[in-house]
Amino acid sequence: MMIRRVPAVRRTPFVMESNLTRLFDEMFSDFHRIGTDVFPSFGQTDVYEKDQSLLFETELPGVKKDEIAIKVEDDKLIISGEVKRNEQIDRESYFRMGRRYGQFQRSFPLPVDLIQKDQIKAKFEDGILTITAPMKESIVEQAKPFEIAVE
Repeated sequence: MMIRRVPAVRRTPFVMESNLTRLFDEMFSDFHRIGTDVFPSFGQTDVYEKDQSLLFETELPGVKKDEIAIKVEDDKLIISGEVKRNEQIDRESYFRMGRRYGQFQRSFPLPVDLIQKDQIKAKFEDGILTITAPMKESIVEQAKPFEIAVE
């Protein structure tokens, strides 16, 4: 039988504290993530600004238009709905079920003081939900670049 000597690793209380801090940071890092709700991998969304509007493009494969609900509540844009399983196929007939079924919800912070709430529009085409939230004119004017003269 062969015996190996392994060098001892000295740990100070500070290293242990650092490791615990890192562990808790990693555990709770997703706690305040934007746009994370039920089924975080479902409904992947791009948020960007274009033509003086804030756009949200969300992938919703397998969802029907009438199964999507969109609302603004507490300064959040909330997209929810349900993906229904084909009831004509028995569960026992499946070899593998890789798609997700059931309810989903995504929420995103919405700067309601910067947008025209009454002008928000939504379009659903080819499995992509596009929500367009036009920005207020005063905000667009403020965002335009301008030069400052040097005296």
